[in-house]
Amino acid sequence: MRSCEPLEPSTRRGLLRTAAGCAALAALPARIAAAADAPAGAPRVRIGFLGASHSHAFEKVRIVKESADFELVGVAEESEAVRKRCERLGVRFASAEELLKECAAIAVESDVKDHARHARMALEAGRHVHLEKPPADTLKDFAGLVALAKEKRLLMQMGYMWRFNPGINAALEAARKGWLGEVRLVRGMINTQAGPDRRAEWAAYRGGILFELGSHLVDPLVRLLGRPDRVTPFLRTHADPPDRLADSTAAVFEFPRALGILTSAVYPPGSSVQRSFEVHGTNGVALVKPIEPPQLQVDLAKAAGPYAAGVQAVKMPAYPRYVPELAELAAAIRAGTALAVTPEEDGVVQESLMRACGMDEGK
Repeated sequence: MRSCEPLEPSTRRGLLRTAAGCAALAALPARIAAAADAPAGAPRVRIGFLGASHSHAFEKVRIVKESADFELVGVAEESEAVRKRCERLGVRFASAEELLKECAAIAVESDVKDHARHARMALEAGRHVHLEKPPADTLKDFAGLVALAKEKRLLMQMGYMWRFNPGINAALEAARKGWLGEVRLVRGMINTQAGPDRRAEWAAYRGGILFELGSHLVDPLVRLLGRPDRVTPFLRTHADPPDRLADSTAAVFEFPRALGILTSAVYPPGSSVQRSFEVHGTNGVALVKPIEPPQLQVDLAKAAGPYAAGVQAVKMPAYPRYVPELAELAAAIRAGTALAVTPEEDGVVQESLMRACGMDEGK
């Protein structure tokens, strides 16, 4: 990874030491066999949910409940409204203490403000963790989680939902293998709609919608190009009447020979189909739009890898959101192996996200 301007020298050094301390885990095989390939009769992984209020929670609970790889022990959730929604799935409700005692893994799907606290509870209890994004609202808290997972030799998987998106991964592959030439620009856009309750929740953080939603694009950008030399945030409120949410946001990431430009906003209907991720190189462009279901277009000056010269649409396999990441977690727990994304990469993603949101320590 490239060096960067420190947020707070002691915090950054601590994170780097923590990441370096995870070398033994990071050195394990990066490619995890699909959970579906587990030996017949392999025991299911007992998992529980600390919280179910996050917008991704309901679907993950459903997937886990129907999965042959997991045994859903229960859901710990205090909100009556959230519990009523989960009741439709026929889940068992339990206390956090019960889940921490009975489960091998914990999925943290609570409100963002509780992510780091709940993850720490699970790790301290000796449980593997699937941690919804954003995982923490300070770099110090995140570094502490990484250190604790390393100390206890536990997996901590981030809930960035596009790490297994075939369109984004094909674009990253084309860039990493040099088929696009030298990468000079990465752009991404992710917008959404939100009612008053969600707006109020997201407004608690200076980064607003970029912190909550734009993090999904910071993840592939930084895993492709490494630590940025400089990050400049643009955080605006364009609501009428205005509220406290930064709802029209952008961040520019400067690398030695490339730029990254990400935008995230709360806009009217149609925002989902406009979500995009594109990588521009000296030999061509890979454009994913929409991101779900993924549609990939590659345009090359010269043929490279499996792609011909010129513009071509690339057929993508079916992509069920959340299913592959949960399969990876189950397989890694069973096999005692590492996850595909290393703790060091997760650390640089978190650092870059905080800088993009103007939430880095010392500012």
